[in-house]
Amino acid sequence: MRILIAEDDQVLADGLLRALRASGYAVDRVSSGTEADTALATHEFDLVILDLGLPRLHGLEVLRKLRARGSTMPVLILTAADSVEQRVKGLDLGADDYMAKPFSLQELEARVRALTRRGLGTASSVIKHGPLTFDATGRVAYINDQMLELSARELSLLEVLLQRAGRLVSKDQLVERLCEWGEEVSNNAIEVYIHRLRKKIEQGPIRIATVRGLGYCLEKINS
Repeated sequence: MRILIAEDDQVLADGLLRALRASGYAVDRVSSGTEADTALATHEFDLVILDLGLPRLHGLEVLRKLRARGSTMPVLILTAADSVEQRVKGLDLGADDYMAKPFSLQELEARVRALTRRGLGTASSVIKHGPLTFDATGRVAYINDQMLELSARELSLLEVLLQRAGRLVSKDQLVERLCEWGEEVSNNAIEVYIHRLRKKIEQGPIRIATVRGLGYCLEKINS
């Protein structure tokens, strides 16, 4: 899961970055409205946490332009201006949720989980595919009810494949979903992560199929 934080308060942004990265998300941050608009127009994210009082372009205008491009990306608005008028305006422009500063970090993380689930069209934080189960809240995976020992990167990779189970996922899509700006991850590195994950989950009817030159697909093998 990849999240964009658009927040000009350095202290608050750093706290959000640390907390969300510790929860297993890939997180990027911008500090102005124009940077947020450019990032949202040129990169894929699963959620944007959007401050309204951004310099150079107001957060509501960033939101308006995002929806005008046809994006259905979940948007969580943060603002110090907790007025009914602001909330109504943000929700009418297409925001999915709203939090006023100051806020509980624990509550924000819960809302992030809910919004990312909604973006995937599910109400549950648990994804199942045959004997394979992934708990997005606890960041743990099981196969045949046995917990798997996976690194943070392997868990994130498994999450992306499970969200698109039965569908092809290219290496470029994996890099886009797993990696933050400035993080150098080559296609060869993706192959290494896939190889490690295969050894841990390919038991029974589960496999990660390789479509040469195109990408990977998480499959159940018919017995």
